[in-house]
Amino acid sequence: MTVSFNFIGLTVADMSNALAFYRLLGLDIPAAADADPHAEITLANGMRIGWDTIDTIRSFDPEWASPQGSSRIGLAFLCDSPAEVDRMHGVLVDAGYQSHKEPWDAFWGQRYATVHDPDGNAVDLFAPLA
Repeated sequence: MTVSFNFIGLTVADMSNALAFYRLLGLDIPAAADADPHAEITLANGMRIGWDTIDTIRSFDPEWASPQGSSRIGLAFLCDSPAEVDRMHGVLVDAGYQSHKEPWDAFWGQRYATVHDPDGNAVDLFAPLA
């Protein structure tokens, strides 16, 4: 039997707000998905990412509870350049999303920033420095 990593699923409180955030990051998510209890897309590399409302998750896991404290998952988006990290961070913050870490030059050789998605998940933006 072969097992392969194929899907990342996020539980969201507000589908349209969550999808609007990820559209700003360049994900091609159909507008009709805003009203659906489950949405998913397949990325160019074959990996899938999906979003489920809390009600959808509770339909098969009635005891599901939202995690508390810091984000337990981090998603990272590669940007074309260090300047693009700064620009994208600004776009997200200007759209009302919360910055967790302003852009900085990380010691490991990348321009890096972190913004929280509408459900508090850490979303990193990064690009090689040189």
